[in-house]
Amino acid sequence: MSSLSWNRSRFLALGVQIGKFGAVGLLGFAVDIAVFNLLRTTIFDPSNVHAGPMYAKIVSTVLAILVNWIGNRYWTFSKNRQSQTLREGLEFFAVSIAGMGIGLACLWISHYMLGYTSLLADNISSNVIGLFLGAIFRFALYRYWVFAPGRSGGAEAPPATATVTPRAGTATSSLRGNAPSVSGSVDFSD
Repeated sequence: MSSLSWNRSRFLALGVQIGKFGAVGLLGFAVDIAVFNLLRTTIFDPSNVHAGPMYAKIVSTVLAILVNWIGNRYWTFSKNRQSQTLREGLEFFAVSIAGMGIGLACLWISHYMLGYTSLLADNISSNVIGLFLGAIFRFALYRYWVFAPGRSGGAEAPPATATVTPRAGTATSSLRGNAPSVSGSVDFSD
């Protein structure tokens, strides 16, 4: 395969993966927005609970993380999911919690430092700016750490194996007798 077609196929595969990540993210975003606004306007209203917007964001984000893990595990990164589900889940949640921290920091700065306390300002700071910055962070860490191709652990079909065996009568086999086979894994999924 030529270098140009190899790069093109890798670029297209990345584009498909980003598209799937975006679709899963949209579903998680819908969960996050709906739960955040429901909680922010009811039990975590700032007139009742001073830190209400922060609590509402934590609850809504945790639920969105669960939705996103399922979607990313079984669809976006399905070829690279790990056989050690618990470890993968913990890594996914750790990255997601760090990403949630980005959204919470944006909300906190907007609401408490800058004094933008309206529902619209809370949504823009946490669900637009924070979510955008967090999504970039999460995609990079999911792709290159949590679901890295070299860490798949065999949850899916094993990678292709290349085997080289010298033919009888060649210089190698006649000098050394029966040479052992050489085998190794070849992973083209990166």
